[in-house]
Amino acid sequence: MEKQKHETMNTTLTNTNIDRLFEKQTERYHKYPNPTYKERLSNLRKLEKVVLENREAIQEAIHQDFKKAPTESDFTEILPTVLEIRHAIKKLKSWMKPKKVGMPLVLFGTSAKTITEPKGVCLIISPWNYPFLLAFSPLVYALAAGNNAIIKPSELTPNTSSLIKKMIGQTFEKDQVTVVEGAVEEATSLLEKPFNHIFFTGSPAVGKVVMKAASKHLTSVTLELGGKSPVIVDQTADVEDAAEKIAWGKLMNNGQTCISPDYLLVHKSVKSDLIKAIQDKVGKYYDPTEQGIEKSPDYCRMVNQKHFERVANLIGDALDKGAKMPLGGKTQGEENFIEPTLLDEVPAEAQIMEEEIFGPIMPILSFNTLEEAVQIIRKKAKPLSLYIFSRSKKNQKYLLKNTTAGGTTINDVILHIAHNDLPFGGVNNSGIGKTHGKYGYSEFSNERAVLKQRVGLTSVKPFYPPYNANVKKMIDLLLKWM
Repeated sequence: MEKQKHETMNTTLTNTNIDRLFEKQTERYHKYPNPTYKERLSNLRKLEKVVLENREAIQEAIHQDFKKAPTESDFTEILPTVLEIRHAIKKLKSWMKPKKVGMPLVLFGTSAKTITEPKGVCLIISPWNYPFLLAFSPLVYALAAGNNAIIKPSELTPNTSSLIKKMIGQTFEKDQVTVVEGAVEEATSLLEKPFNHIFFTGSPAVGKVVMKAASKHLTSVTLELGGKSPVIVDQTADVEDAAEKIAWGKLMNNGQTCISPDYLLVHKSVKSDLIKAIQDKVGKYYDPTEQGIEKSPDYCRMVNQKHFERVANLIGDALDKGAKMPLGGKTQGEENFIEPTLLDEVPAEAQIMEEEIFGPIMPILSFNTLEEAVQIIRKKAKPLSLYIFSRSKKNQKYLLKNTTAGGTTINDVILHIAHNDLPFGGVNNSGIGKTHGKYGYSEFSNERAVLKQRVGLTSVKPFYPPYNANVKKMIDLLLKWM
């Protein structure tokens, strides 16, 4: 009874604090509903400054959370964040500029344009796999669009979350940008508030919970989710080049990447060569002295015991159902270490072919024709990303035409996310809405239509009641000639 009372008091305290933060941000939004270009620019520059000043602290926090190499944190978290900020600074004036639109004949004498305005108070819920980048990236566009924001970072990476809170607290007032740490209780409390926009990055399962909560207030959402992103390697591909890129993309962040290559679809004629080439590349990257990959300072770990056990069980299930293992399989539970693993001849009923892996395991399926590969892809939910390795333009065109994905990279993996003039996001189960560059700015903006009419006689007044024969004739003429 005492425990239940204590939990109730904690929940009440959480709700009270979150209520206060939300109210303060709402008050600020009503007081400053549309920050100027200079104010937005200043916010972006402050964000860039605090990131650069804390570069080593960010590296250390991420390493404490899951032993990620400092250079990898630089390349996959800090550098992309800074480049997005600088891209937004460069493009902000053009994004904010009103866009004139044409005049239809029936509205002769009017002028029209669209303007962008902030949505208001926004919620950013970020994940644990790229805990810094995926908290700061949406914040870039929230600030560029003139919004206030509350960030809820992941409780699974507490060191990074704590640092994010410290950095934001040093840079912005709480009524403009603030951080709420915590777990499910805090996230649930936040989702009860009538935010003007919610930007969520995470799994499709939790994305549905977010969307359901947002629907109570008709809050717009951006859902950056995931899924099983296939890699197609046809008979024309450069196998060595493909292996190099696939091994890098799959094992970056220990496979804990939403657009990580999830499974391989390989033409039968090149499968054995590709497997051997991937084996060689994995050794080159993470075991050049043959001391064991577990000793590599560059090989990341699973984020925690729960995720380690989940991924390790996927290997066991696939092997139990008849899969072969040409590479890897070694695990160390006390270190959350899973060796890079290839699984060949994986049966369709294996669990690893049903859910997003989010680990350093690569199942391999083979095909004889591109039609077979397409049919395998179509049986699954639309992926966040799809990768094609082929030197045949005909094959590339066929695959683009007959598949759907949030984004596609040809003859490489991952890289489309690094292009800030390309939209990034999923389709249906893999996501709703797009981000990066002007697409991220648009997600956090309301595009407002503005029409200006002349005073006095207008082209529409002749159509006012009473609806006599002359009105009917004019409508008939418009229907015939417009």
